[in-house]
Amino acid sequence: MFRRRPPLPPFPPGAVLVGGAARDWLRGVTPRDYDWALPDPEAGARAQAAQVGGSAFALDEARGYWRVTAGDVQHDFVPLPASLEDDLRRRDFTVNALAIREGGRVLDLLGGQGDLKRRVLRMVSEDNLRADPLRAWRAARFVTTLGFTLERQTERAVRQVASDLKAGHLPFPAWERIRDEVHALLQSPEAARGLLTLDDLGLLALTLPELPEGRGVEQGGFHHLDVFHHNLEALHQLLGRRPDADLPLRWAALLHDVGKPRTLALDPETGRRSFHGHDRVGADLSTQMLTRLKLPGEEVKRAAALVKAHMVQLPANETEARRFVHRRRDLLPDLLSLMLADREAARGPSSTPGSRHAYALAMERVLAALEEQPAAPAPLLGGEDVMALLGLLPGPRVGEVLRALAEARALGEVGSVEEARAFVRAWPGGRRAAETGS
Repeated sequence: MFRRRPPLPPFPPGAVLVGGAARDWLRGVTPRDYDWALPDPEAGARAQAAQVGGSAFALDEARGYWRVTAGDVQHDFVPLPASLEDDLRRRDFTVNALAIREGGRVLDLLGGQGDLKRRVLRMVSEDNLRADPLRAWRAARFVTTLGFTLERQTERAVRQVASDLKAGHLPFPAWERIRDEVHALLQSPEAARGLLTLDDLGLLALTLPELPEGRGVEQGGFHHLDVFHHNLEALHQLLGRRPDADLPLRWAALLHDVGKPRTLALDPETGRRSFHGHDRVGADLSTQMLTRLKLPGEEVKRAAALVKAHMVQLPANETEARRFVHRRRDLLPDLLSLMLADREAARGPSSTPGSRHAYALAMERVLAALEEQPAAPAPLLGGEDVMALLGLLPGPRVGEVLRALAEARALGEVGSVEEARAFVRAWPGGRRAAETGS
């Protein structure tokens, strides 16, 4: 049952509300993105901006595409097609082939309202799906984010699109477009289930082929799931605790063990499995996968750094906790969220109440140390000070001394400028360095 429908925004002259905004309004959900078709997009955009207190600008003046942004709400304006009915019949799914005229009058040529009520995702036609194969990914996204069931013939058509893409019989969509669909799915609370849907439809292997390599790779010990399903469960655990997690952290949870299949080794005597170096291999694979998907460089770097650090040893005492925070401050608290999600996704025979309690205590030590010093303090000495005290020329040794000094300060071993100078003077090799000028 849908909620009461929200108020409609003011309609620009001659405008029709189409697509996802029409669908969401009929479901009783206030849209964030409005798509308008109207005779004069520029005039409509400027009038809308004045009414809602937003700003209007051209997206594509040649084609007459305009946009208005007002806070976190967006309105897009395109020319009204010669035949609105034909335009709706070229859409992907019946629930998106709806239009609303001023006053709330609905244009529904293909039974979209009935499919909304039944919570069914039905294609307009198989030809439409094949005309833009990205619509196969969109089907998985809508099933996940709307909670709909994929109608049988639509499911068959989506599977055929995936098969034909794999065989090279259809043009592959641009990676940027696939990325946007995957990100819309990843931002859902049911992202893990959505990825299973992608996998079931044959689309995950086209998108992230490295991820399904973990299917059937058993782990034992703390783990009760194979590598593939453990990665998905870690994402699910993360979102249960951190629904505000950003995309790099979500990617890190999903890919944290992606390196395990390629590092699997079996002890010939005991048959015990090991995955030495899977964190480093996983970070490299994550970089390759997310670069292929055209994520911004900084997001790729952060996700890979989290994957690389997820196996770091948690501290056993307060001093180690302060060192942990000092060395990994730029990844905190996200790294702790990732490590906890990894741990909670593992319920194998080695996972006991005692081990879980010890893990929780170690987490608390890090959080306490982070709370004690949430930001790195200004340095007590600079590079020129170190060079003067040790008689050094610019070079890597100066950075080494500064890093050691910063850690000593984080551990409470140095607290003043004079103590910092004494620490530098006593630096191992300092006298020899001063004498040789190296």
